Amino acid sequence: MLRPHAAWRTLLFLSLIAALQGARAEINVRFEGGDFPDLRANVEALVVDDEERDERSMARYSSFAKDQAAQAVKALGYYDPQITAEVVGQGEDVDLNLVIVPGQPVLIRNRTIRIEGPASEDSEFLLPDIKPLEPGEVLDHGAYSRVKGSIENRALELGYFASGFSEHQIQVNPQEHWADIVLVFKSGPRYLLGEVSFVGDHELSPDFLREYVPFEPGDQYRAGEIAGLNTSLANSGYFSQVYVDASPDKAKDLLIPITVNLEKRPRRSVAAGVGFSTDVGPRFSGKWEEHWINPQGHSRGLETEISAPRQNLSAWYEIPLTPPMTDTLRYSAGYQKEDIEDTESELLTVGGQWKHLQDNDWLRVISLRWHGERYTIGDSDEESTALLLPGIGYSKLHSDSAIDPSRGYRLRADLTGASDALLSQTNLLRLDTTAKGLITLFGKHRFLSRINFGWMATDNFRKIPPSLRFYAGGDQSVRGYAYKSLGPENADGDVIGGRYLVVGSMEYQYSLFKSWRLATFIDHGNALDSFSDPLATGVGAGVRWISPVGPLRLDVAKGLDDDLGGGWRLHFTIGPEL
Repeated sequence: MLRPHAAWRTLLFLSLIAALQGARAEINVRFEGGDFPDLRANVEALVVDDEERDERSMARYSSFAKDQAAQAVKALGYYDPQITAEVVGQGEDVDLNLVIVPGQPVLIRNRTIRIEGPASEDSEFLLPDIKPLEPGEVLDHGAYSRVKGSIENRALELGYFASGFSEHQIQVNPQEHWADIVLVFKSGPRYLLGEVSFVGDHELSPDFLREYVPFEPGDQYRAGEIAGLNTSLANSGYFSQVYVDASPDKAKDLLIPITVNLEKRPRRSVAAGVGFSTDVGPRFSGKWEEHWINPQGHSRGLETEISAPRQNLSAWYEIPLTPPMTDTLRYSAGYQKEDIEDTESELLTVGGQWKHLQDNDWLRVISLRWHGERYTIGDSDEESTALLLPGIGYSKLHSDSAIDPSRGYRLRADLTGASDALLSQTNLLRLDTTAKGLITLFGKHRFLSRINFGWMATDNFRKIPPSLRFYAGGDQSVRGYAYKSLGPENADGDVIGGRYLVVGSMEYQYSLFKSWRLATFIDHGNALDSFSDPLATGVGAGVRWISPVGPLRLDVAKGLDDDLGGGWRLHFTIGPEL
């Protein structure tokens, strides 16, 4: 422990250090003759001094600062500035004031930008935006460099490797305030994509791997095609490392051989996790997957999730189609047992689905599954239903971050049906849709909206199993009400689910710190037998913590409709907001 007088000496020493650190000189920049925000930003970016200076040191530095400021305004076309530097203050408490009169700018008089050689006849070789270099514009050396660099980059992207600028210059007459620009790019021939070979440690068929190649030998070179090949193989789930070598130095007769180096991932993987939500309480999840079982890239796996009210187990077998980046065929079988609110059920499913990722990023799923379910609602007798359910679904997710987006949306629509003329015990047509949207304003204000709409038509609602009926209430529905507690009731007061679902939610979040937010919300909706049935409302507030695995949400909600089971409830969930 420090003695009192020692503590005072330590505090005094720290205070002196802080004072010295805070005594750094400031450089103040002022323009006369108009408002020049671009010039000011350039000068302030270039004239930076982090050293501690006294009056004499600052006087010596002022000459260097004037030269730097002159270079900064010259880069934006002002070749004849008048700059004065004044040191103000005394001793070690000094600042530097720079007063700048930019003068008359240099304007572009003539501009020649030309592509010569084969690239001049290539419709893909487009010039970048050259408006900043139009005659009459103020000379901007940065804009000149950007245009020059864009032309060079475009040549590399399209395979014009034997190319370059035959002329590139800016001729400036600062006395008469004009500049002439000349950029002449001379291209050689465009290179072509050659044969693709796969090397390294892998067990997959070359014919199967070639299905990931988005081009044919002899196609014109495009860097995007090479990047796409690399991305597709890296995302395939088969490899721990992918490197595509397409060096033009190895080309023969303009054909570039493509060598893909592959390193396989472990063939099998096991994952386990624990989670919690107030809908189902603590839960355990497990997954086993064999990422390939043959040279054609087939895979299989087992998944389970166990909580007090719900337990399920599923198995699947997946076959890549052509092209495997966008199309897969999956066969699956699953069992689920559930005991929630007034309903107990056991569900067995067997079926298959074809997934196709469309060019517009919509995921289409065409499915056919057999659905067998035994269930008991309240004190009623056990019933069972068997259905053959063809279906089609579309979904799309667009966001600027997978874990914590600041804007984006998710859309989903699933349509299924059954017919008593086709291995089903009743007729059914069912639509289930979800729309979510997120926008952030001014960096701190987040607005999240959600709409759920469901509809079904059937001639025997009693034979529709609980898993296909609509319910509301819970963490992801109307907060302030228990999970699946909202919906039509039977004569005994048991919730039996509805034919329709209408739920809307609006939430506002305010960012306190980097990983913490406050939230307030209102949810409104219900599961219905008629659109004239009453809707439930829940309001509340909560906190959000952005963890490495996604947002953790803790809400306190009040259901405003006591007759529908509303009350004070705590809601806790983990997972993405879209």
